[in-house]
Amino acid sequence: MKIHNKNYRTIWPCANGKALNIIDQTRLPFAFEIIEISNLPAMIKAIKTMQVRGAPLIGVAAAYGLALSLLNENTEVALYQAAKDLIASRPTAVNLAWAMQRMLPKLTKLPLNERVSAAWQEAMQMAEEDVLQNQQIAMYGLDLIKRAYKNQPLNILTHCNAGWLATVDHGTALAPIYAAHDAGLSIHVWVDETRPRNQGSSLTAWELAQHGVPHTVICDNAGGHLMQIGQVDMVIVGADRVTKNGDVCNKIGTYLKALAAFDNDIPFYVAVPSPTIDLQLNDSSQIQIEQRSNDEVAYMQGLSEDGNLQSIRIMPVESMAINPAFDITPARLVTGIITEHGVCAPNQLMKVA
Repeated sequence: MKIHNKNYRTIWPCANGKALNIIDQTRLPFAFEIIEISNLPAMIKAIKTMQVRGAPLIGVAAAYGLALSLLNENTEVALYQAAKDLIASRPTAVNLAWAMQRMLPKLTKLPLNERVSAAWQEAMQMAEEDVLQNQQIAMYGLDLIKRAYKNQPLNILTHCNAGWLATVDHGTALAPIYAAHDAGLSIHVWVDETRPRNQGSSLTAWELAQHGVPHTVICDNAGGHLMQIGQVDMVIVGADRVTKNGDVCNKIGTYLKALAAFDNDIPFYVAVPSPTIDLQLNDSSQIQIEQRSNDEVAYMQGLSEDGNLQSIRIMPVESMAINPAFDITPARLVTGIITEHGVCAPNQLMKVA
């Protein structure tokens, strides 16, 4: 990704090999800050508070977190407890468990004095794989966009943030959009604000602006109307977990966009790397939907007139709120799933996962 014309990733090792740098996504779009993560509690906090977020990115972050944990306590008990705590930090995204299931067997069979180096190398390898997977998603998604392109601006709607910031680099749902823009196609993106944390209006819009992609931020309730009046040609979203039958778990509000797209005969695509596909779950009935703090609904963060970030309450003190972070889009509403291995129907995932 390019930020102010300089290349960045969302996470990268410090030169001393004992800490990590991350982009603090809770400060965007008004402040671009890089912070250092040097221990397991700091990584868990970063994942929980969404300083790092997005299923592919938090999977890699968890792998690095496990490596950091070994710097403090290199025992079998501590290793498994660290893995358990990392998985619990955001329970809906499958990439956390995937990362631990990959790391633990490799580490537990090694002598203690070899584990730190091996954990660090494996986490770095997972980061590189994520970049390559997303580059392939970009190419397969670009083919879909080219087929839909009619020599006039193509309007693509996306929900939440599934771009650079949700991965190590390149993104999932936004990767084909960047590729299409770079190929010279006229692309316009409708950006759902994505309440309550506004990942669309704060993160996706910021990314697209950095890359020079034409876009317009819309309130979450506007997408269906735009589809009805012919202003949306395609929907592309990411996901935090896709089950064996093709059910898609993604940011809350995705299901409503899929319903509107289905009703208006608009293709609805989900872009995910294979680690986000959970072949252990036959369908979505077993997915634990993360319930986040009610304060995310009650308060909004923005830039005050004096240029400072400020949090304000937007609902009565006496009122209650609930805050499910994700919803389920049934496979029947999904046109296709874009992975690094190709594009397939939801019921054909076994061929590409």
